[in-house]
Amino acid sequence: MFWTLVLAALLFVFRPGMLDQDADSTPGSTATAVTGNAPAGAAAPSRPAVPDSPQKTGTTPDAAMLPPAMPRSAPTRLKIPKIGVNAPFTALGIGSSGALDPPPADDTNLVGWHAAGVSPGERGTALIAGHLDTATAPAVFARLSELDAGDTFEVSRADGTAAVFRIDSVESFEKDDFPDQRVYDDTPRALVRLITCAGAYDRTAKDYTENLVVFAHLQPAD
Repeated sequence: MFWTLVLAALLFVFRPGMLDQDADSTPGSTATAVTGNAPAGAAAPSRPAVPDSPQKTGTTPDAAMLPPAMPRSAPTRLKIPKIGVNAPFTALGIGSSGALDPPPADDTNLVGWHAAGVSPGERGTALIAGHLDTATAPAVFARLSELDAGDTFEVSRADGTAAVFRIDSVESFEKDDFPDQRVYDDTPRALVRLITCAGAYDRTAKDYTENLVVFAHLQPAD
């Protein structure tokens, strides 16, 4: 369902657009760009923009056969003990370009989610964005690449519950060859994607050349 860090649904109607980035980005000051983000005036691959409403999920004739999921509730905190992440959430909106705005660049310990999209734990694909670094220091997702399949992380939610996710894979993609449909999959499962920048820093474009995506699914309650 959701967003775009690019987000989104991808299986529906979109207009070209990328994640907005800071105009003053410098090496070590990256906006968490997803899917081919490019500076103003630079050529960029067409990407589906984020839809205005949450992504639709797949249907099944028997609700009892659906995988586990949780009611909608805003996320409040992301905890990834393996890489030392314990960060609050901020709601992210869609900018004038039709792409998801990045989290504020002046806070190194902050993650964002598309508030109009799927909440972590709900059926569908929720996206969580975080910066790799800032102009002065590593940021919240500086160590995201250290995660492995089988690792888990937790999202605390406003309703007092916690959604635990198990990682399926950790992969990097060139921004001009980003697998939109796979990342923003329309699904009856409760999925999460953690997304940040990766690859080399392009000083001309003032952006990194790749995106790192962590693919994860909701862990059934014991």
